Amino acid sequence: MGSTVYAENEEFHLKIRKGDIGKYVILCGDPGRCSKIAEEFDSPEFVASNREYTIYNGLLDGEKVTVCSTGIGGPSTAIAVEELIHCGAHTFIRVGTSGGMDPDVLGGDLVIGTGAIRMEGTTKEYAPIEFPAVADFKVVQALAEAAKESGARYHVGVLQCKDNFYGQHSPSTMPVYPELRDKWDAWIRCGAKASEMESAALFIIGSVRRVRTGSVMAVFANQTRREMGLDDPMSFDNSASITVGVQALKKLIEWDKAEKA
Repeated sequence: MGSTVYAENEEFHLKIRKGDIGKYVILCGDPGRCSKIAEEFDSPEFVASNREYTIYNGLLDGEKVTVCSTGIGGPSTAIAVEELIHCGAHTFIRVGTSGGMDPDVLGGDLVIGTGAIRMEGTTKEYAPIEFPAVADFKVVQALAEAAKESGARYHVGVLQCKDNFYGQHSPSTMPVYPELRDKWDAWIRCGAKASEMESAALFIIGSVRRVRTGSVMAVFANQTRREMGLDDPMSFDNSASITVGVQALKKLIEWDKAEKA
């Protein structure tokens, strides 16, 4: 497969080429969050911005690293990850936001994804639905160690990914409400931790393209707790997830260097 489509010598959407980015990448949905994440790097510098994609580079332990926004949902995430891979990236950590599902997950907690429920459309154009969306074990390990060291309250488990934000938050307004309700209840009974919109695409592309992927999610609130009449604390602070994502990336760089030595 060619590295560029519809554009000569650069990626059509990201407006970058080989050599412009690092091999280790943090992904976030919001373009406005990229500069905040880049502040955690040494020598941060702006690279490019087009549509929902904003890119900064920097250094971690002397290694060139990148942060790139993906916008919302699987399609735009898939475009970003594919084009970053074309330009040499091999390790991806999504630092995102989510809503809690398991009653034990509180607003302000972190959730590290081991896998994702493929209740979305993007991954169906990559792999049969029977193929699971799973994170890379070493990336999960790095995230869990970083979360423990940070002192943050965190959970490790399965994420639910969907395409319809309001199908989650206003399901009764959808003609397919019975299906949405029944599946949501089943996923909670199966132990799903949190709901978001991008990790399934990231994990499946990781498997298909043979790159490493993982996700750490900041939980804003938990509608399951609210529906159960339990206290539902809310938090819109994502600084802990950024810290954990950056520290996990540093661990992976350190482990990779040690493995090569």
